[in-house]
Amino acid sequence: MLERSAEQERAKLAGLTGAEYDAQWRRWREAAEAAQRAITVQAEAAGENRYELEQAAKKAVRHRSENPAE
Repeated sequence: MLERSAEQERAKLAGLTGAEYDAQWRRWREAAEAAQRAITVQAEAAGENRYELEQAAKKAVRHRSENPAE
């Protein structure tokens, strides 16, 4: 899932500084933009509310990451 990928890239920012932070920030930003594009496409195709679809995706990713068995 693209939202999960974006969250993983964001988490990698912790503790970085300087050029390493900048490079990781770009990777996170690209992953986040890809997730946003996919959410928009899905919402339009399904006639769903984009915001609600985005929130459901974020909730699913965060809920899953809280379960250490997964």
